[in-house]
Amino acid sequence: MQAALNSLLGAVAPYCRAGQSGIPLGQFTAHYGPEVAEMEALARMLWGLFPLLAGDGHNDQVPFFIEAIAHGTDPAHPGYWGEVQAFDQRCVEMAVFGVGLALLPQRWRQWFSEAQQQAIYTWLNQSATAEIPDNNWHYFPILVQVGFHRAGLPADRAAIAHHFACMEHYYLGDGWYADGPGRPRDYYISMGFHFYGLLYATLMAEEDPQRAQQLRERALAFGQDFIYQFAADGSAIPFGRSLTYRFAEAAFWSAVAFSGLPLFSPGVVKGLVLRHLHHWLQQPIFDRDGVLSVGYHYPNLIMAEDYNAPGSPYWALKLFLVLALPEEGEFWQADTLPLPPLNRQRALPHAGQLIVRDAQDDHLFLLTAGQLELNNFVNTGPKYTKFAYSNRFGFCVERGRYGLPHAAGDSMLLLAEQDEYWRGRRDCREADTREELIYSRWLPWHDVDVQTWLIPAGEGHVRLHRIVTARTLSSAEGGFAVEADAQTAVRITAQGRRCDAAARNGTSVIQCLTPTAPRQAEWVRTPPNSNLMFAGTAAIPVLRGLLTPGEHWLCCWVAASPQAAIAGAAVPHASLTEGALKLCFPCHTQTVRL
Repeated sequence: MQAALNSLLGAVAPYCRAGQSGIPLGQFTAHYGPEVAEMEALARMLWGLFPLLAGDGHNDQVPFFIEAIAHGTDPAHPGYWGEVQAFDQRCVEMAVFGVGLALLPQRWRQWFSEAQQQAIYTWLNQSATAEIPDNNWHYFPILVQVGFHRAGLPADRAAIAHHFACMEHYYLGDGWYADGPGRPRDYYISMGFHFYGLLYATLMAEEDPQRAQQLRERALAFGQDFIYQFAADGSAIPFGRSLTYRFAEAAFWSAVAFSGLPLFSPGVVKGLVLRHLHHWLQQPIFDRDGVLSVGYHYPNLIMAEDYNAPGSPYWALKLFLVLALPEEGEFWQADTLPLPPLNRQRALPHAGQLIVRDAQDDHLFLLTAGQLELNNFVNTGPKYTKFAYSNRFGFCVERGRYGLPHAAGDSMLLLAEQDEYWRGRRDCREADTREELIYSRWLPWHDVDVQTWLIPAGEGHVRLHRIVTARTLSSAEGGFAVEADAQTAVRITAQGRRCDAAARNGTSVIQCLTPTAPRQAEWVRTPPNSNLMFAGTAAIPVLRGLLTPGEHWLCCWVAASPQAAIAGAAVPHASLTEGALKLCFPCHTQTVRL
């Protein structure tokens, strides 16, 4: 782990120039501009460097970082990081300095003169009263004050209490938060709430025991759900925003180890951390000079958020918090263990999600009730509102108009007024998550009402839609996306009602199950760089049909597997129980029979 971190930091060394207070890593930028982006790049390296030093590790670049911090907090220096404004990205980056002060208080006194220490304190303390968004940002001023306290500096306990009180308003229960009132629930909750919460609970256990215990209990509950997002090979299910932070998907498990939380054995937690890092280091995630790129499994600015600058991906270094643990401690001395036994299905009602795992813990997919997010995230529809997300097949983002044939139509039902302007599920008027299914109701037009049931079945899932429309509509429903190249074989069978796309990375199937309103199977090819997992074009099996004004029921089976084929007999009619298909929500009394 130390060698991996030093390799990551070493690739950035050529950009670390004496006399500077930031690290310029690229020519593109984020909404906060290039100067703050360079400061961000420097700060995010510290998420790995500080734990490395706290665990008696070594890095040759430490003198550069010490000098850069001194320059950045010195109002008289040209590289001064400046005064904080409302909703300022610099407040985000301040948090790591609080963690550094908490982990390395003696080093700070050795590194900096008294005048420099005062300048650092003054610059960081701006966060105590800064105007920030009402979301996970509340943890950033909290961690600054924790650092002050641990380093023997004046700390504002009232500010800590205030920011915790703000976050309490969107605690949902069972360990789950929303990222602000009515905001998304995704992997970011693990990194944006529980990672910081376990840092606080560990560093302030004696000073704030009641809150520390509460944070630990919530992390325990959350972790019982979160482990379902990880496969046997260490990969996780990409869903939602901020996926360019990559190994930060498993930063929660490093915080579990750091805090000694008795969630799973040290060997299981160690396995989660190491397999996840190993998985990522096998992917082409670096630029030619070894610098982490913006993207997911490969460099891809198309999926980036407005707040992703060249140095942003280095929040991935949060995974290296375990380097602060002593080598002779139980985490490092434990044998690395596989995943514990997990159920094939796990409902996450607070997140509106249902996770399904195959028997080998190899392919995982996430069924969702859909979340509408209208913040400054890019491609929020594809990131939050598809029916399913997979650790093996990822998902596609938009490369132009919203629809087919050049669209992110995987795992979606798209509707159009025969004009090629397609609409899918966005805001849901109703949603319900149960152990056996997910239900949502959505209105793509004011006079088009769609009810959708997603039901795990065999290797895949059944999708059932009730559509009441006052318009004549074209429909197109997509399965999972696979790689489309010369080796990809597409077959249309079952009297034109089933499409199998067999590719180098696996097989994707969609099959119409509605005998009274059959849809025709075909496939579409997306532009390159659409899918998060592979850079080439994607093949998406699709069912197409025409809907006249009135009521329609559409049903299909969708599956994907890393294997070469999915058997035609695998459509699991027997698993479509009456209990699963009975529309048992308020105002629904029918039973659907296929």
